[in-house]
Amino acid sequence: MKKFSFIAFLISIFILTGCSVSRKTTNVETTKSSDIRSTVHIKNSVPSRKIDTKNVAPNQVVDFAETLMGIKYKYGGESTKGGFDCSGLVNYVFAHFNISVPRVSVSFTNVGTEIPIKKCRPGDIILFTGTNANSGVVGHLGIITENNNGDVQFIHASERGVIISGMNSYFVPRFVKVNRVFPD
Repeated sequence: MKKFSFIAFLISIFILTGCSVSRKTTNVETTKSSDIRSTVHIKNSVPSRKIDTKNVAPNQVVDFAETLMGIKYKYGGESTKGGFDCSGLVNYVFAHFNISVPRVSVSFTNVGTEIPIKKCRPGDIILFTGTNANSGVVGHLGIITENNNGDVQFIHASERGVIISGMNSYFVPRFVKVNRVFPD
């Protein structure tokens, strides 16, 4: 019986380790923005809100956000010392420029003006559901850093810390929309 328990324990360790490694793979095929269509149906009513971006240029926001790369993830986190969650990161970046934005991700649902993902540009806010793609509620967000002919990249706080990601098989089903907060 002890031998069976030990073997079962080793097998479970192997399986769990394999899942962990496969989830953190960085060589994930990305999808061109022209091929991405949101299938998420928003299930909650969130008031629209304009953001006063003052005279700050979107590239200034992106450049500052990129200085935070590698800071650890912390649920509810909003500082460089304690770590960031996704909305804490966005809030911190905009607050650096004295721009007031919502603190929680769901409150970004109707901030600014919705634009097609293929027309996104640096500084736009990209919205996703949380881990449940069928929730119909914004639960994750980031700041667009690049749109290179449809290869969209965004900075966000993930379980691996503050990183830049592309639109891959994890994010595409959870994609809600892109909101522009800076004037055209």
